[in-house]
Amino acid sequence: MQAKHQVIFYPVGNGDTTQIVLAGGRRVLFDFCHRDKSEEDDTPEIDLKRELKKDLKAVDRDYFDVVAFTHADNDHIQGSTDFFELQHAARYQGDGRIKIKQLWVPAAMLLEEADKDHQSEEYVLLRQEARHRLLEGKDILVFSRPQALMDWLEPKLKARGEAVTARDHLFIDAGTLVPGFSLAHDQVEFFCHSPFIQHCDDGDIIRNSAALVFNVRFQIGSRTYDYLEVGDAEYCDLEDIVSITRYHGNDDRLEWDLFNLPHHCSYRALSDEKGDRETEPVPLVKDLLLMGKADAYVVSCSKPVQDYKEAYSQVQPPHIQARKAYERYLGEVGGRRFLVTMEEPNANRPQPIVFDVEAGGVSLVRATIAGSAAIITSRPPRAGAHD
Repeated sequence: MQAKHQVIFYPVGNGDTTQIVLAGGRRVLFDFCHRDKSEEDDTPEIDLKRELKKDLKAVDRDYFDVVAFTHADNDHIQGSTDFFELQHAARYQGDGRIKIKQLWVPAAMLLEEADKDHQSEEYVLLRQEARHRLLEGKDILVFSRPQALMDWLEPKLKARGEAVTARDHLFIDAGTLVPGFSLAHDQVEFFCHSPFIQHCDDGDIIRNSAALVFNVRFQIGSRTYDYLEVGDAEYCDLEDIVSITRYHGNDDRLEWDLFNLPHHCSYRALSDEKGDRETEPVPLVKDLLLMGKADAYVVSCSKPVQDYKEAYSQVQPPHIQARKAYERYLGEVGGRRFLVTMEEPNANRPQPIVFDVEAGGVSLVRATIAGSAAIITSRPPRAGAHD
């Protein structure tokens, strides 16, 4: 077995797509954001469909083991219903579509109801797909089990002559490990931080609050390394995650060697106040930032985060004030680098940011324009730093 895992971040603008390639070959894709303009030669965003198909073809695959949609915002699902094979209708099958062996979704994706002006056609298709898989009882995991979803599901199960508990094994609660992966067998485990039941049972669903958040723990030999996959959580959601995780004695699940920071470097993931020059995180979010380990990395899946006068009054993310806060606390824990997907290796022709997770630590790998790769860590991992 290959003695390394990889985590790959794709330059898709203010949007998210991240792939985990495990040492044993299994592949987990978080979110999917393909922008049509990326198919043109003069745009910096990567042609995600072409890149992923090329990647899968190289290993003779036409599927991902898992595709996880953290939530249903357009920048996390764009282009997905043209790219993936959907089981609920023949018109979305064949024709070179990529298969999803197991779909991971928050309960909110099965529940959201809105008028057509407030939900995209792609979201509606993904909701149909998730509901179909859940009703069929295969190839899906749903994160959290709010009563509203049970009220939809149970009558349909009764109509099929099945017990109302027949799909219980397909629901995953916050604070638990996701079945199907283990440190012993796969050298990885996925610990679900969120969503919580109240994210869907308190009335209106707020997608960012009801989104998937994971601690992904990799193992190589006797050492483990932690990756936080956070979606678009805001500071209040992170406060809940930190306080509840501590309450249950799972503090180690807040540690990180690699942090996919929330919401494209928005200050709203740190505080409700942007700050004039730098965002001051609320206390529990500050605690989370200080859980970073020596030699850790922070990645912003966003447009370039530039430091110039007008940037300080910018309304939409990314926010330079947030970047300065992340860099400050990364420095305090002895971290390595703050990276932006649309800046590496440069803003004109960004390439996927690749990390190798090996026995010696988490190493940044840069794919050159020609397609070769080189380790570019500025110094070797510290002996024993990641035990």
